[in-house]
Formats: sequence, C-alpha cells, structure tokens
Amino acid sequence: MLLTITYQGDNASDFGYLLHKNPNRPQKFELSFGHAYVFYPEVSNTQCTAALLLDIDPIDLARGKEGSKKGGLFDYVNDRPYVCSSFMSTTIAHVFGTALAGRCDKKPELVAAEHNLKASISALPCRGDTEMIDRVFSPLGYEVHYTRELLDEKFPQWGEGCYVNLSLSRRCLLKDLLAHLYVLIPVFDRRKHYWVGVDEIDKLLSKGAGWIENHPERNFIVRRYLAGRKRLERMALERLEDGESGATEEADLEPVDQEETEIINVKKNLNTKRLEAVVSALLSNGATSVIDLGCGEGNLLRLLQSEKSFSRVTGADASVFALERAKRRLRVDTMPESLASKLTLFQGSLSYRDERFCGYDAITCMEVIEHIDKNRLATFEDVLFAHARPKIIVITTPNIEYNENFEKMSGSLRHEDHRFEWTRDEFQAWGNEAARRYGYEVIYSDVGDFYEANKAHKAYKERGTQTQMGVFRKCE
Repeated sequence: MLLTITYQGDNASDFGYLLHKNPNRPQKFELSFGHAYVFYPEVSNTQCTAALLLDIDPIDLARGKEGSKKGGLFDYVNDRPYVCSSFMSTTIAHVFGTALAGRCDKKPELVAAEHNLKASISALPCRGDTEMIDRVFSPLGYEVHYTRELLDEKFPQWGEGCYVNLSLSRRCLLKDLLAHLYVLIPVFDRRKHYWVGVDEIDKLLSKGAGWIENHPERNFIVRRYLAGRKRLERMALERLEDGESGATEEADLEPVDQEETEIINVKKNLNTKRLEAVVSALLSNGATSVIDLGCGEGNLLRLLQSEKSFSRVTGADASVFALERAKRRLRVDTMPESLASKLTLFQGSLSYRDERFCGYDAITCMEVIEHIDKNRLATFEDVLFAHARPKIIVITTPNIEYNENFEKMSGSLRHEDHRFEWTRDEFQAWGNEAARRYGYEVIYSDVGDFYEANKAHKAYKERGTQTQMGVFRKCE
C-alpha cells in the first residue's frame, strides 16, 4: 500500500524537515506486521514528494493463530497487503509521529505555516461508499479526486472494484493533513487490525480535535472509526457534545463478547493501580515536591494535590492540547487557593534540558518512555538523570510480555503512538545501566494483575503484569 504527500512551494526540499525524514536517504522501519519504507521520488526547488510504502505479509500476521477465524482461510487470503487500511494509520503514527504531533525542532516556523499539499492514496477500500468520499473530505477544505478501476479488464461485466485511488489537495498545516488521514483511512476500510476498545475514543477525539466536532458527517465518522460498536459510539458522541475529550474509564464499559470480556476484566482499574503505586513510591521515599513529566490530563496531579505530604506539584507536557484538558479536568479556574498555590502546569519537552525540570525531590514519568524514539533515549536519560537529577525518579512502562496472553494483542503494541514496548528483562537492563552510569540505585516492581487463565495448562507461561515500574533513588 502506498501513500504519497507532495509539497509545492519555495524551498520545497524543506519538506524533509517537516517530516523528519531526509530526502537524500531512503529509510526502512521495522513494524510488528511488516516493514515501512520512506523515500522521495521527486525533489526540486518548487516541488517535493515523499512516499510511504507499507509492505505486510498476511502469512506472518496469521502465523500462530489457532482458529483465529472459522475455516482459517481469511487469515491467509485477503486484501490486507494491498489496500490502504488501519495498518497505514498505525504506520503514519509510527513513522511520521513527530510531524503528526506538530513538532519540527530545526525549523519550527514550518510547523505553524500552511503549505500547498497533495496526498495520494492508492487502493482505499470503499465498499458502496463512494458518495461519502466527497461528503467526508470536502467539508475539511480538500479538493477531492478519485478513480476506480475494473475488477478485471478481461471481464468488464464484473464491473468496477470496490477500491479507489484518492487524491486530496489543500493548503493547510501538515499535521492537520496527517491527522485527517490517520482518522479517516480506517473509516473507509472498516476492518481494523486490532481490538477496538475504549482507548480508541481517546485517539479519535485527540486526532479529531478542532474539526470533528462540527463535521456534517460526524456521526458517520465516529461510527465507522469505532467499528460500529454502539456503546463506544454513544460514549464518543456524548463527549463531543459536552466538549470533553479526556480519557474514559475502562471500567465503565460493558463487554460485547467473551474475548473482550476477558481483556476488559484484566485491564479494569489498571490506571488506578498504577497511580496508587506511583504515589506510594513517592511517599515511601519521602518526596514532598514532584514534577510529572508527560502529565497528560493530570490524573496523577489530582492525587498528589490531595496528599498533604506534597507541598509542590507540577505537571509538564509537550502537548498544549493535553494541558488544556488537564486544566479543565482539574478545574484550575475554580480550584481552592490551598490547592492552586502548590500546582503549576507548563509546556515542556523531554527532548531538551529545561531548568524548570530542576529543583524537585522527585520526577515521575508514567507511560511516557515508550512514546520516545529509541534513538532519543540517550537524551531522555541525560535530561532526567544528569540535568534535573532529583533524589527520586519513578518510571512506569507497559510490559510487552503480557500482551501475549491475548490472541488479538499478540505481536502488537498497545497503542499506535508507542515506539516500542519492553520485556521485563529489557526494561531492567536499560534501567540498571542508567542507574550505574548516573549514580542511582533502582528497584523494580510489577503493577496490575497476573494473568491466571489456563494456568494449569502445560503451555502456561508466567508473563508478569500489565505494567512494570522502576523506582530510581540517587546514591548519597
């Protein structure tokens, strides 16, 4: 499957800075379901085209899935390697994640500027919905063109295929174009390759912020993106009506089928357990001032504020959108002075040394490290352990071993924006080396529940809990 984005204008080769991909060097990316390639078929002073090619193997996807489909044939014979599907959305988030987030460190002025952009999508599934292409993309300001091909030129009586080659042109921000593609490609495909749960609502509202609320086909987009799951659809629309886009409690969901029941029950209250574990670690180590890096919507900040032991609580996040949600959820504007006086929120990135990170007893990074590109982990370590250098650092991250308990999660990451997920040995190897290098000692613990299903089976393997936590304490 192929996606190309063309940039037209002066100094067009600067498009490489926006995408964080060098036009002079093709790149290959390893994904859990195949490989992605980025290359530039055209580079000139006035026009630059970047191509994202995704190569997946249905045999690899199906291997090891016993009885994943009745009859099993669909796992091996399908259109997944050839069409633009949810695999492409996942790849956009993985390969162009920095551009999708609206960041360009070397030339930040490019991020805030609108550009003449054209996206071309090959083989977008559109089963009986061609009239919806204009109704979905035109309100977003795109000039829309698409073509359809005969199923087989030798048999014209078979008619046209159910795939279109789509072209979208508009003057806009690159991050807006990527967000539209991220959300709307699965809307037309309707066959997401991963389990659709409550976290999909958060992704939809996050990437759809600023345009989905008033879109004339809002309900259609929400229904298709959430795979027609009525309860999820209702929850998403209620949040859109309320103008609220914070995280939804997983425990509020009623499961749809047996496998979903299993997954939801395991994940139930995991966030609460994670928050409690972090707070407990901070209290037991005597921290009184804490900064939460990657604070998101402020769930940890709310707990820290309520504890009298903490006299100074700060939240920092690279996303202005997340900070605005945190302000609303924490009710900063109406907060009692006793709480407001010890709370600070500001925008900041873990990719840079920032003096505002310094001077705290403790730093927390909950489910943050897995969102960082591996080639930037050294910078992450430098910012935390060398520059800010608090007495305590608490880091939590998913345990990828636990994913193997569920067929639909096996071989997959838990979130499309995760750059990686570690096994327990991998996390501890990284943590031990960081502790040694910067003069810390570290203790690891499991957070969540051990998966007990089929424990008596001879093939049962203990895979730990959903989350792993490392508590780093500076050596005296």
